[in-house]
Amino acid sequence: MIAITIIISITYFLLIFFFILGFYRIREFKSGDSIESLGFSIVIPFRNEVENLPKLLKSISQLNYPKDKFEIILVNDDSNDGSVGIIEKYKDLNSKSATSCPSADQQAGGFRMSIINNVQKSNSPKKDAIDIAIKKANFNWIITTDADCIVPSNWLNILNDFIESQEPKMVVMPVSYNVDSSILDRFQILELLSLQGATMGGFGIKYPFLCNGANLCYDKKCFLELEGFSGNDNIASGDDIFMLEKMVKKYPDKVKYLKSRNVIVKTKTEDQFSALVNQRIRWATKSTSTNNLFGKLVGLVVLLMNFWVVILLVLTITNVIIWQFLAFTFIIKFLIDLLLLLPSAFFFKQQKTLRNYFISSFLYPFYNTFIAILTLKRSYEWKGRKFSK
Repeated sequence: MIAITIIISITYFLLIFFFILGFYRIREFKSGDSIESLGFSIVIPFRNEVENLPKLLKSISQLNYPKDKFEIILVNDDSNDGSVGIIEKYKDLNSKSATSCPSADQQAGGFRMSIINNVQKSNSPKKDAIDIAIKKANFNWIITTDADCIVPSNWLNILNDFIESQEPKMVVMPVSYNVDSSILDRFQILELLSLQGATMGGFGIKYPFLCNGANLCYDKKCFLELEGFSGNDNIASGDDIFMLEKMVKKYPDKVKYLKSRNVIVKTKTEDQFSALVNQRIRWATKSTSTNNLFGKLVGLVVLLMNFWVVILLVLTITNVIIWQFLAFTFIIKFLIDLLLLLPSAFFFKQQKTLRNYFISSFLYPFYNTFIAILTLKRSYEWKGRKFSK
């Protein structure tokens, strides 16, 4: 018992410690004076997003980038809630500022915006949507985001400068939540802060294993060269980490992290615990399906640490072991997690959420173990559809 506790605790401590080092190794990018020369195709799959699209479209209309240098491709994935009508209305309201009307696409706010219908060819409607959009894209740099996101005004300017100076094939960028109104919101924020910290940490130690499709950019030519999502389109989600895996394997030195507050894309928390559980099962499913051995090792170590805390608590309550075992393990986890959360919270300017860290640190081992158990035996729902593992 002593040996197992020490091995798991020290392994977890070292893993998170290296993520902390990696986080600090990634320097914040300072935008220069590069000419805004790159073209971007922003791909946004959507399904029943009538409540979220107005905020997304408004943020897109406020982008400070030459209107002829980017386009928006919205892919309708069988929506039936009026989402298409919202987009069409937006295009009509903004068409007065258009200077031309190339091909069949209508200009919105001076930039090209098109709506296409998804054609499902696999078990992954989202991957199909992105694939069909990329093949129709007019620019070489593809950016993916989600319909429930808000993009920053200087997003493309800074991305342009980064690509010009770093010459990547793929750019991973930060994501945060845009609300903080409930205990459930703050729990999700803390979890995402840890994931974002681990994402940056992985890049910092040269072992990238995480990214988020809500803020991701890559070279269209490379996407086509790697045959897109071929080989993993049997998994419903994972358009982000599977593409990361392919890119890292083919271009290990050309996959970069853009660490800048000015490119943070904000998205929504889940407003119900059941929805959160479904989302996390989906995330866990794609993570376990990847061939990234380091990513699998990270997931295993994190799960073991959380599971062991639960086991030790049960054994302590039943007087099988003395309480010092539990205290030792929990304190190590509590402190090293906090050391990763602190710089991440300051980077995202979400320090006040740390006030909930104490209670969340008690709840998280049970939550993580619960999600892991559910992932083993059940399917999940996503956008009104049910998917099997």
